[in-house]
Amino acid sequence: MKLHSFHIPVMGIGFTIDTPLKVSHLGIDSVISLVDDILLEKLRKMYCDTFEIPYNEITESIEDFRAKRITSYLNLMNDLAERKFNQLKNITTECSNELKQYFNILPDTSALKQRFKNLTSHDFNGIKDLIETNLSMGSIDVNIMTKVDKENYQKKEKLSSKYNDAHAALRGYANSDLSSSVILSAGMNPRLYSYMEEFEDFYPNENGEIKKKIVLKVSDYRSALIQGKFLAKKGLWVSEYRIESGLNCGGHAFATDGYLLGPILAQFRDQKEELISEIHKIIAEVLSRKNRHVPQSPLPVKITAQGGVGTAEEHQFLLEHYKVDSVGWGTPFLLVPEATTVDNNTLDKLVKAKEDDLYLSDISPLGIPFNSLKGNTKDQEKLSLVEKNRPGSSCPKKYVALNKEFTEKGICTASRQYQHIKIKELDKKELSREDYQREFDQIIQKSCTCVGLGTSALLKYNLDTKVEGEGVSICPGPNMAYFSKIMSLKEITSHIYGESDEVVRADRPNMFIKELNIYIDYLKDKLEETRHSINNKQKKYLSVFVKNLKEGVSYYENIFGSIKIAFESSKSQILNDLDNSKVTLNEINSEIDDL
Repeated sequence: MKLHSFHIPVMGIGFTIDTPLKVSHLGIDSVISLVDDILLEKLRKMYCDTFEIPYNEITESIEDFRAKRITSYLNLMNDLAERKFNQLKNITTECSNELKQYFNILPDTSALKQRFKNLTSHDFNGIKDLIETNLSMGSIDVNIMTKVDKENYQKKEKLSSKYNDAHAALRGYANSDLSSSVILSAGMNPRLYSYMEEFEDFYPNENGEIKKKIVLKVSDYRSALIQGKFLAKKGLWVSEYRIESGLNCGGHAFATDGYLLGPILAQFRDQKEELISEIHKIIAEVLSRKNRHVPQSPLPVKITAQGGVGTAEEHQFLLEHYKVDSVGWGTPFLLVPEATTVDNNTLDKLVKAKEDDLYLSDISPLGIPFNSLKGNTKDQEKLSLVEKNRPGSSCPKKYVALNKEFTEKGICTASRQYQHIKIKELDKKELSREDYQREFDQIIQKSCTCVGLGTSALLKYNLDTKVEGEGVSICPGPNMAYFSKIMSLKEITSHIYGESDEVVRADRPNMFIKELNIYIDYLKDKLEETRHSINNKQKKYLSVFVKNLKEGVSYYENIFGSIKIAFESSKSQILNDLDNSKVTLNEINSEIDDL
């Protein structure tokens, strides 16, 4: 039984790397990134030493080492989390502090919390019965970025696709003991999705239960339907569609063509039954053909949302108005050391971060806009190398070595190798100083995020960073500007459930308005990029973008103009902000027409 209405999404590579060990025993769901098996192996050794568990190193000389490292780490997390959960439940003469914390962080409206309070501390039989029948662990979920699927080699021989990075990560999870979910993000990878067919745990058993559930992180309904149908044709059921704001989120930002979160959530709410029914028909036929158990009625499907939520009022509105099953709280949890793993120096930078310090960057080697923090130590390290006339990273881990512009084997656009070749090519172009500088800046701005996003965990635990260096990349969403203190787990949960409002700035804009404004800024940047050499295709794209944003504004005017109770204190400000955005969008529209 799920007792919390929020979950902690994946953050970076290392920031939630061991979050399940911190919160799973307390009933909170969280997500581990499977990008960096080197980091996972270092942490497995650390935790084996801490808990006096025998450790056998999985070196790169072992066949299928990446998948085996991932399996071993996940099994360790699962074992240790279960151990903590069982200790929490094991009461003899008094309730443990962990058990008290389990109930303490539940919302005050929780009937279970009230029952626990009503039982005297000496009624151990009553408490034991309550614990055994009602307490559950939070899910230990994993995230795979589907496009981070680098080909691998043994000496000069290319290995088969099942040894690609994302494939090996999937196999590592599939072979683990976990009963949880894999969150697939960054779009569709047909070969990876087809590979999932090979693992028994992704199929429903005779009771209609799936040991390892599939979750799709999507930014619109169309993408969900296409991917859901593709997987159904393989006999695989999607148990959750995790909708994330296109731009008002942490990490990589997958912008829509101006479709806003509110209308997207409304479409999922209104067409959920149709989505489920359509996909059930496909999967029933496929499972029958495969001689597998066919559930007579559709299996459960959750719709969840995340990206920019920052108040209890917004949290509740998502649950009630859009009927979502859970709300993801990411960025604010970076300030909760009880839940996430952030080194002290980075933590201090996050506490002090204001709106202007948080920006949508082009630093990701994947070529996808990436939310970042100005002044992060990885960027400082990058600029230092440029000043020494040695731009680019040594690329010690190569997880995003995917570019084949100059080589048969992929290399990373943030690497010294790639940037050296690219700059030599640029030198031959005989450009003006201004044009040369602009192209040079585009080359050197790529940052070694696959290392930087994991280093914080190494620094936090005083582990060796000789290979990685000490530069940290951090990827908070814009929401970080409104949270300016380190919080306890109790403080953040009290804030989420509306029992305390002391951790967020009072002048924080509504999450839907914030997203709208970010999209308008994004549109302005796109317009500026194409202003001097625009073609008909680009002009059409910008016009459609404006049209979609305008429709989103009309939707919000209708919603906020008609709701009676929610956002009472901020409604006039929201409607005023919507009026201003309409004026801005009309101005942009006129500019596009004049081009």
